[in-house]
Amino acid sequence: MRYVVLDTETTGMPVTDGHRIIEIGCIELEGRQPTGRHYHVYLQPDRAIDEGAIAVHGITDEYLKDKPRFKDIADEFFEFIQGAELVIHNAPFDIGFINNEYALLGQSERSDISAHCSVLDTLVMARERHPGQRNNLDALCRRYGVDNSGRDLHGALLDAEILAEVYLAMTGGQTNLSLAGDAGDDGGGYISASKIRRIDVNRAPLTVLNASPDELQAHQQFLEKIKKSSGVELVWD
Repeated sequence: MRYVVLDTETTGMPVTDGHRIIEIGCIELEGRQPTGRHYHVYLQPDRAIDEGAIAVHGITDEYLKDKPRFKDIADEFFEFIQGAELVIHNAPFDIGFINNEYALLGQSERSDISAHCSVLDTLVMARERHPGQRNNLDALCRRYGVDNSGRDLHGALLDAEILAEVYLAMTGGQTNLSLAGDAGDDGGGYISASKIRRIDVNRAPLTVLNASPDELQAHQQFLEKIKKSSGVELVWD
């Protein structure tokens, strides 16, 4: 399964008041692994950005004056997301803006992006798992131990990166998009031979602790939970 974790920033809200997309950020996952591919662009919206929106994302009219328009990137953006499962926090907001941009271009075949991509709303998922609690992205980062210390302002690519880690944590998978390890890793995902600690072949035998029937049952129940959350068969089940 190919996933694209997506976020947008806009001139304001709602889209029905003529607001436009000014930033798109996407992170690609294959299965549950980051591919290293991403899509990121700032856009000239041809309208003023609301002051309230600037306070949220910090993007100004001056910064966008020489940026491309949506029509300039419409094809490449569509090619990046086509056929993927879009992972979005509060999906109706972003999907509504994306559909509107294609509709303004007269591209009716793309003005319902859900006809070309499936959509997974992590806000709906979070509300099902944590009813009655705050489920915005910052709250989920605290709940799942995802580092969002660099998120002073909203940003589409940064928020997509954070959401990817939150999504993986919520669905029981890896929670660190870095390919580098923590112990002796050289930054490229490999450990040099000089950093390998050899085990003494004359060491005492290790004690083997077998799982109890209750523990085996709990483990199987957890695997079923992961399978249901991720929507894929588990290769180790």
